[in-house]
Amino acid sequence: MAEIHLRNVSKRWGSFVGVKSFDLEIADAEFLVLLGPSGCGKTTTMRMIAGLEDLTEGEIRIGDKVVNDLTPKDRDVAMVFQSYGLYPTMTVYENIRFPLKVRKVPQVQHDEMVMRAAEMVELTDFLHRKPAALSGGQRQRVALARAIVRKPTVFLMDEPLSNLDAKLRVSTRAQIKNLHHELRTTTIYVTHDQIEAMTLADRVVVMNKGEVQQVGTPIDIYDNPANTFVAGFIGSPAMNLMEGTMTGGVFEGRNVRIPGFDGVRDGAVIVGFRAEDAALAETGEIAAPVYSMELLGDSSMATVQAGGTLVAIKAAKDFSAEIGAPVAASVPAAICHLFDPATGLRIAKGAA
Repeated sequence: MAEIHLRNVSKRWGSFVGVKSFDLEIADAEFLVLLGPSGCGKTTTMRMIAGLEDLTEGEIRIGDKVVNDLTPKDRDVAMVFQSYGLYPTMTVYENIRFPLKVRKVPQVQHDEMVMRAAEMVELTDFLHRKPAALSGGQRQRVALARAIVRKPTVFLMDEPLSNLDAKLRVSTRAQIKNLHHELRTTTIYVTHDQIEAMTLADRVVVMNKGEVQQVGTPIDIYDNPANTFVAGFIGSPAMNLMEGTMTGGVFEGRNVRIPGFDGVRDGAVIVGFRAEDAALAETGEIAAPVYSMELLGDSSMATVQAGGTLVAIKAAKDFSAEIGAPVAASVPAAICHLFDPATGLRIAKGAA
């Protein structure tokens, strides 16, 4: 079993707090993604789990064992990094085999284990090559195979796709998803790319400035963001967040007026909605000139200025409008989320 327990885990360097009071239970065979911008503490958290960083305080358990004082080699974890870390003078076969030699696995088992790992990542035709003769995607697959061959308790992946181009990221992402389905090994995956998080994770931990902002399934975090940071970070495009004032259940801001918020207290508020939940119409809650138009292939994206910010509205792929032309959008209260402008926290729509 490979449950992972992080209890009050913190990391400080002097007065700088890298990770603050991180508490989490990770289930056996779960695919957990640590998501957030650069410097949010996600890689530091992973490095503490791996044993590459000491904890300032707290406890980490892998299974029923406290691993705080164990060296990385004694934690039975395998890491895949952003940089491939391959040995340039070794063939693909020898690179994959290397962890078996280090761990003194009987040599009679090596060939079967290497071939099995290579087959999983579709590298059997490249085993004789050296890394210089491989593409970036193939090198990353060698790194994956090298981790797989060890059969570790936990996989730790630190932004493994960030060096790949867009097309390779899509195909390698699918491969990682399929590998996890086949291996059922507990996996912690670090990324700043919310699309990777949404497509790969069983659960996502959104982090910012060393603190956990929200933990949940991808769909829960997308549909019910806990605060404006999560709302503005998750989604492509991110959730529209408009500032304005609530009076008698009617939200008003620049170029926007949305009635129907019965029971919501009066005062300053932030209203959020997803681009795909609104609709362009002859009349609507938003009326503003077009700021920009983008053709996305399967749809178009119209951007207007409302509520003191740029607001994206998804439209049919054949919709077009000149920049500066007036448009209206239907944004009913039912599709909107409310946030406190002072704290950024989500407000229940029935809040008094």
